[in-house]
Amino acid sequence: MSTPLAPARPTRLSLAVRDSATMLRRNLLHARRYPSLTLNLLLTPIMLLLLFVYIFGDTMSAGIGGGDRSAYIAYLVPGLLLMTIGSTTIGTAVSVATDMNEGIIARFRTMAIHRGSVLIGHVAGSVIQSVASVILVGAVGVAIGFRSTDATALEWLAAFALLVLFSLALTWIAVGMGLVSPNAEAASNNAMPLIFLPLISSAFVPVDAMPGWFQPIAEYQPFTPAIETLRGLLLGTEIGHNGWLAVAWCVGLAVLGYFWSAAKFHRDPK
Repeated sequence: MSTPLAPARPTRLSLAVRDSATMLRRNLLHARRYPSLTLNLLLTPIMLLLLFVYIFGDTMSAGIGGGDRSAYIAYLVPGLLLMTIGSTTIGTAVSVATDMNEGIIARFRTMAIHRGSVLIGHVAGSVIQSVASVILVGAVGVAIGFRSTDATALEWLAAFALLVLFSLALTWIAVGMGLVSPNAEAASNNAMPLIFLPLISSAFVPVDAMPGWFQPIAEYQPFTPAIETLRGLLLGTEIGHNGWLAVAWCVGLAVLGYFWSAAKFHRDPK
C-alpha cells in the first residue's frame, strides 16, 4: 500500500502574505470602529477646499488668469487631493505609536508570525484609507464644480497610480515617525509636516507668484512636483519634468521610510 502524502508545508512567502492580510484586516477593523481620527483629519482638506473656493475663489481665479471661480477650482483640487493623503497618513503615525505604547507590538514579537507583517498591515491599511479619503474629497470637488474633461483614460490611470505611489511613500514615513514617538500625541506632532508642506507648495498659488526668496522652499520639496504632475494629468496640460521628479520623490521617500521603519521595528526593545 502506498503511504498518503504529507500535506505540503506553507512557504515563508505564503506565511508572510497570510499574516500581513491578518494585520491588514485588524487595522481596517480599528479604522471602522474608531473613525473619529480619520474624519477629523479628513475635515482639514475639505474645509480648506470650501474656504478657498467660496471665500477667495473669485480673487484667486483672477490672480492666476482665470475668468471665474471655476478656473481656481480646477487649479486647487489636485493640490487638495495630495494634501488629503498627507492628512490621512498622520493617523497612521498615531496608530503605530499607540500600538507601541500599549504593548501590543511586544506581544506580537512573542508570537509565531512574520514580524514584517505588522508594518505591512499598517501600510496597506493606510493606503486603502488614503485612496478612500481622496475619492471622498474628489467627490466634494466635483460637487462644487471641478471637471476633468480634457484628461484621457491613460492620464486618469496615471493619476491614480501617482496617488497610490504618493500615499505609499508618505505612509512609510509616517510609520517611521510613529515608531520613534513615545506616545500618540508626539506622533501627531511629529507628523505635522505632512500637512504643513502642502501649505507652502503650489497647491494654492503658483510658485511664480510667491516672493523670490520663498520660491526655492516651495519648489524643492516633494509636494510641488507631485501636485504639478497630478494637475497636468487631470487637466490634460503639460507636465514637463515634474513627472520624473514626482516619481523620484515617491520612490526615495518610500525606500527611506521602509528602511527607517524596519530598522526601528526590528531593534529589540531595551
